[in-house]
Amino acid sequence: MKIAVIGGGNGSYAAAVDLTEKGHDVRLWRRDKNAFQKVLEQQQILLKDYLGSRMVSLDLASTDIRKVVQGAKLIVIPLPAFSQESIAKQLAPVLEDGQVIYLAPGTFGSYLMAKTLEEEGCRANVVFAETGTLPYLSRKHDEQSVSISGRATRLPTGVFPSNQSDYAFKILKEAFPSIEPIQDALDGALMNAGPIIHPPLILMNAGPIEHFEKWDIHNEGTQPSIRKVHQLLDAERIKVREALGYCAPHFPLDDHYNPNGEEWMYGNGAHEKLVDGKDWFEPLNLYNHRYMKEDIACGLAFLVSIGEWMGVPVPTAQALLQIASAVAGENLRDTGRTMENLKLSSKTKGELKEVLKKGLHHYETR
Repeated sequence: MKIAVIGGGNGSYAAAVDLTEKGHDVRLWRRDKNAFQKVLEQQQILLKDYLGSRMVSLDLASTDIRKVVQGAKLIVIPLPAFSQESIAKQLAPVLEDGQVIYLAPGTFGSYLMAKTLEEEGCRANVVFAETGTLPYLSRKHDEQSVSISGRATRLPTGVFPSNQSDYAFKILKEAFPSIEPIQDALDGALMNAGPIIHPPLILMNAGPIEHFEKWDIHNEGTQPSIRKVHQLLDAERIKVREALGYCAPHFPLDDHYNPNGEEWMYGNGAHEKLVDGKDWFEPLNLYNHRYMKEDIACGLAFLVSIGEWMGVPVPTAQALLQIASAVAGENLRDTGRTMENLKLSSKTKGELKEVLKKGLHHYETR
């Protein structure tokens, strides 16, 4: 299958090499030509995983988005949520009917990108899907190599509009067999683990993050007091899901930390692998890191706004969002990805469900 991968981050490099090794014709687009230069020259990325190190040759690596997207059945976008609107504008002139766009994760980017495409005058009949995490535990070591320490074993995924689910899943499962179909894109958005894991880890570890040269939030930063906050925050996410009519499995975060519990998205023992690996030490600037800009400003703000819209109490989420706003010097409840800013707060639950099913305009059933 012809697959386009968009972006130059950890997840994009991992998707490009992994899908290539699975036998797909993969084309990778990145906008930063200077950083992408070695890959452009050699058309290869160095992959490191449990099998060792090897060069993987791509079908195409290019800064020309039209060449990368043209003819692709599936477009994989493992980019931060805050980049989705910009990417949608770049995709608008080059998309083709029938393409499936996979956001991993999405943070309700399906709706935002569909709305942006419509505003940009794009008339291509495309379908979106989104899941709750990256399909890979991965880290780039430099601009031509990526390490994959784990692959998702369960990817709960919803489609927008959901009346195109059968069509989308036939394509998606060819690339990602671990996908598990769920109701719709909002169902997928509320599976997003990032806004549950990362806000307590960075906000409650703010002192050591700013003081020490190196601080592993997933190892010494994950202490019982922080896990208690995780549990309360995740319980609020699940209550919001249930109020919207979404059923179990809810993929509770406790399963990620419990190797003997229900299999989570990365399988049992994933947290231990993450802690044992050396790929997960990274500099954390609390003001502009993706954990703040994506998981809090987009994901946590969205959870708070939809909880308030539904009348479901989310005090832990609200408190963390308020603390993050103080750190960022910006009211993220006002400026973040919210029901209000998506122009959805005036809709009823029934009206929102209709949008989720049918999309922004009529889609022909495939």
